[in-house]
Parts: sequence; structure tokens; C-alpha cells
Amino acid sequence: MDDFYGRVYEVTRLIPPGRVTSYGAIARYLGTGLSARVVGWALNLAHDQEPFVPAHRVVNRNGLLTGKVHFHPPSAMQELLENEGVTVVDDQVVDFDRHFWDPIKELG
Repeated sequence: MDDFYGRVYEVTRLIPPGRVTSYGAIARYLGTGLSARVVGWALNLAHDQEPFVPAHRVVNRNGLLTGKVHFHPPSAMQELLENEGVTVVDDQVVDFDRHFWDPIKELG
């Protein structure tokens, strides 16, 4: 895929279960560091993409589940993360640094 949204989906599909990344980290990996918000817009539309896009694994730079409002119900984002072993308290990933997956480091 050559389009930006498609590239966002490709990177997001590579995030391993039990790990999270940020909108900004994906944007930086794609060479557009100031487009974190556009990454979020792309992921808002990812729920019906095939193959599956694990958008629940993308959080804000502080580990907050800011995208949960785009899940139905909003608690689904937390539930999906917890099913993968990620603890979430008050809409924030616990031990964010330990769970953080940086595509620049992991994918080169």
C-alpha cells in the first residue's frame, strides 16, 4: 500500500501482543513525525480493515487510552489490552516503558 493510512495499518499490525506504541512513534517511523494526529485518524477508521488492525495497541505518548472513545463499547480497548497481559489503571498503561514497542528500534 502506498497511501499513508495503509502504511499506518501495516506498522500497527506488527505490534506484538502485550506491547503498545504511540501515535507519534508510528508517525516518526513513517518519516512524518508531526503527523501523530493523522495516525490517530487512520486508526479510528481501522476497525473494519482486513486483515485485522490491532488499533487497541496504540496509545498516546504517556500511555493513556485516548482512542478508547472509538471502540464500542469504550471499555473494549482496555479489555483487549488486558487480555494480552497489559495492565491498565485509570485509562493508563501500567509500566508503559516496559510495554512500549518502538517501531524505529524494532523494525529499523
